[in-house]
Amino acid sequence: MAGGRHPMKITYSVGFKNDGKITALELQILVDAGIYVDVSAAVPFKIVAGLKKYDWGALSFDIKVCRTNLPSRSVMRGPGELQGSFIAEAVIENVAATLSMDVDSVRCINLHTHKSLQYFYEDCFGEPFEYTLPSIWNKLAVSANYDQRTKMVKEFNRISTWRKRGISRVPVMFHLTLRPTPGKVSIFSDGSVVVEVGGIEVGQGLWTKVKQMAAFSLSAIQCDGTGELLDKVRVVQSDTMSLVQGGFTAGSTTSESSCEAVRLSCNILVERLRPLKEKLQEEMGTIKWEMLILQAYMQSVNLSASSFYVPSNNSMSYLNYGAAVSEVEVDLLTGETKFLRTDILYDCGQSLNPAVDLGQIEGAFVQGLGFFMLEEYETNLDGLVLQDGTWNYKIPTIDTIPQQFNIQILNSGHHQHRVLSSKASGEPPLLLAAFVHCATRAAIREARKQLHSWSNLNGSDSTFQLGGPCNNACGKGTLWTGHCGKILEMENGQGVKGRPTEVVESSSCVYLKKAAYDFWHICRRDRLQSHWTGVEFGGWFRDDAWFWKMDDPKCDAKS
Repeated sequence: MAGGRHPMKITYSVGFKNDGKITALELQILVDAGIYVDVSAAVPFKIVAGLKKYDWGALSFDIKVCRTNLPSRSVMRGPGELQGSFIAEAVIENVAATLSMDVDSVRCINLHTHKSLQYFYEDCFGEPFEYTLPSIWNKLAVSANYDQRTKMVKEFNRISTWRKRGISRVPVMFHLTLRPTPGKVSIFSDGSVVVEVGGIEVGQGLWTKVKQMAAFSLSAIQCDGTGELLDKVRVVQSDTMSLVQGGFTAGSTTSESSCEAVRLSCNILVERLRPLKEKLQEEMGTIKWEMLILQAYMQSVNLSASSFYVPSNNSMSYLNYGAAVSEVEVDLLTGETKFLRTDILYDCGQSLNPAVDLGQIEGAFVQGLGFFMLEEYETNLDGLVLQDGTWNYKIPTIDTIPQQFNIQILNSGHHQHRVLSSKASGEPPLLLAAFVHCATRAAIREARKQLHSWSNLNGSDSTFQLGGPCNNACGKGTLWTGHCGKILEMENGQGVKGRPTEVVESSSCVYLKKAAYDFWHICRRDRLQSHWTGVEFGGWFRDDAWFWKMDDPKCDAKS
């Protein structure tokens, strides 16, 4: 069984000033839910949550969930928010292109102020000091050397003909909601501790954080040996017999809610043990954890406690923030896209476990990179899925990870309404992967400018559509063959073996129409073969399958 994220068709109208400040945005969105409803009814709300990352002035939307003959769409990690964030970035990109402005400047001018935040997030905007996005935005520009690297990218694009680079900086704002969650802590006579929570461990580090919280909370009893309490704690999977209100694991806040439920349970146990501990301490001077628990067991102290954490109105919802910078390089002959460097700055509050949160940020980003750049989920006219394995469905691998990957967790200080001042890290970083798509778009924009300068075409070519995923197949079918076709037209005019070559302009790319060939395979210059048979034309050498540039130092037609 396979699902896939919800495809959408978006039509929008946007109003903006000459300085790039957006004053109004109206959207009509059609969501492909597939043949069954599943949980698609919740997706529109999530889309809007992802859209509200910018101050749109006035925001109007009409979202319809559509039933089609395609497989049903389910939800996972940032459902709707991921698409909503991408829609927001697409609008920003097109506004900047229309005004011929730097897209980063348009993003900056449309970031929320704390005042505008109150209009878009009435129930969770928080205090002014909790709005950390502006400081994150500025700190990242310094730590990632954004201004200097932008100049370096421009210089690289000026001198490089066949490779183009793009760089982009993107913010993320994520609305999180805590849910009521149960927890249970039991202490055995040997001093070992067993913890049960309603959440499911699915690799997000839930049990690790819960285990730490139990050891931290029980250590408040201040016995000898509590420093080694972490080794005595183990988490077991609960069921509906032991925790009847377990709920579900979703929304990135299960770890927080479960940790708070465990903390409340441990506090109950500490209060039960404290009178006995003080009595034994007076008699014995010092007392070890194992001795305390054994005495409590013999004196019939209840060593099992359960709780049901229900967040208050002040702590139920909050916003989390982050930002990222990414630099990519696109090979215009092959469509190969390299992810050169990524810098992420993310607000985790006071992290419950920085190592776990760091892993969550890395994993979410790479998963989002796959969604925006690699993973194409196609169906045929009958609604059957065409991608049935990794042979034709490409997931991120080790060579997909950016060559330089820098992640910094921001300690934003004390938050009295958060669980030990912590913030979630599961889903929000996923939305940051949109900046890789934006950086790729910037690189393609530079290539299109170069192509238009060769063609002496009038007018701006900065506005174009670039869907997702922006994989190599997409690139080869649009931009890069257009480059090669245009070169052939400019240098020969007659095309291959005397057949006419027609180059036509479309809304998003330049296509090469061929009279005799369905498609051309473009060989990377570092993978040239030693067998040379074919026809030379216009500085290019071509046989029945490949063509190469004659002046390439690796290409010697005489050998």
